[in-house]
Amino acid sequence: MKKENVSTHQKALQINLDQAKYGTFAEIGAGQEVARWFFRVGGASGTIAKSISAYDMIISDAIYGHSERYVSRQRLVTMLDHEYRLLTDRLAAQRGDTTKFFVFSNTVAAQSFTRREDWHGWMGVCFQTEPRGEPSQIIMHVRMWDKENVQQQEALGVLGVNLVYGALYHHGDVNLLLKTLVDDLSIDRAEVDMIKFSGPAFKNVDNRLVTLRLVQDGLTNAAMFTADGEVVQAAEMLYKKPILVERGSFRPVTNVTLDMLTTAQAQFIQEPGVQGEEIVVLMEMTLKNLTDAGEINHQDFLDRVDILGALGKGVLISNYGAYFRLASYLFRYTKKNIGIVMGVPSLREIFDEKYYADLEGGILESFGRLFKNELKLYVYPLRDAATGSIITARNVRVAPHLQHLYAYLIENNYIQAIRDYKPEYLPIFSRDALAKIKSGDAAWEQMVPPQVAKIIKERKLLGYKSAPELQEPVAAR
Repeated sequence: MKKENVSTHQKALQINLDQAKYGTFAEIGAGQEVARWFFRVGGASGTIAKSISAYDMIISDAIYGHSERYVSRQRLVTMLDHEYRLLTDRLAAQRGDTTKFFVFSNTVAAQSFTRREDWHGWMGVCFQTEPRGEPSQIIMHVRMWDKENVQQQEALGVLGVNLVYGALYHHGDVNLLLKTLVDDLSIDRAEVDMIKFSGPAFKNVDNRLVTLRLVQDGLTNAAMFTADGEVVQAAEMLYKKPILVERGSFRPVTNVTLDMLTTAQAQFIQEPGVQGEEIVVLMEMTLKNLTDAGEINHQDFLDRVDILGALGKGVLISNYGAYFRLASYLFRYTKKNIGIVMGVPSLREIFDEKYYADLEGGILESFGRLFKNELKLYVYPLRDAATGSIITARNVRVAPHLQHLYAYLIENNYIQAIRDYKPEYLPIFSRDALAKIKSGDAAWEQMVPPQVAKIIKERKLLGYKSAPELQEPVAAR
């Protein structure tokens, strides 16, 4: 469906004039900016059953129960469930046959006298698509980038109206719903870095694809989900934890992919700041990793994450081409050790100054942003195809005028050569394995871990074709 251009005012008014829609607004923090829109445009009595702001924590606990964190997914879900139950219990008998009930809730930490940074919030909507039908639900996490409280409140109001409107009128087209979330806004003001759809209206929606669309459509620069496909907000997974991340296309995961990770992890866990800590391991795919001939094949993407999920790996999808931008993203959530696993070709790219033309400080500025908070690069070796020589982080060549800089990073262990790797894996490249998978050449099975081969064959992933059976000619009689 084509994206429509409907203003926030028009959206709120349309909902108010729709006699079949009726609901509750429950908002904590940053005022009642979403409900305000519906009162402002007129006709709110046709839409709003109740508007509430349980701003005081004691009052909030008395209504919704105690919560360890008031700005959290848990608090949002509790609010939605509580208010939806009240709404339907009290009004279903009188108007349940003709009304599609909904509840909108948010809990937000905006700019204040005591909070000078990390402005974010959770918002969601629980709604019926038909009278007396089972409810569906959308919950999402937003980050606010405006510097002033009033601007943040305005952005929240617009975003909330967009969410309610999208749920009520675009639930049949999730892609369109996503595109309209930031109508009258931009990612410079509000970023949606997590969203989850559930319930009968979204029974055919794969939230992993939705996570990809968030990045692809520019609603956020990075989003993630766990090995079992559960979408998460970054802080839920990364907060104050050491992180080890490997970037790749994973098309497919090969023996090299896992050897890179296991050998790097063996060195990472020996760092003083990591010992005894719970490590988060992420497999990162950038949009560039996912793009083929200018397009992203969604089934191909799902094939890859199915394989990673079978290996128990969480997935981070990002639009961060430069590693220092990935590092800045991770630094939001932890000051603990961060390790980035890469091969020699990626290390060479990091030292290519053409990638930093947009930075005033060039490569030095990028490295200043990258090598903070105990971040280290763990570099897997490469066998030179022409000579057979092994190139490691210790002997790789960089531009002559960068050699002293490189030596400094090596000497201070910011860049570490991966040890104890398996030399027999060095000839393996994922592109070769993929070509063999698609051609029916069974040799690919020796290039990937057994569990990867099993899932590819069972589910026929990545264009898998079984090896052609050899037919013996029938003997002449």
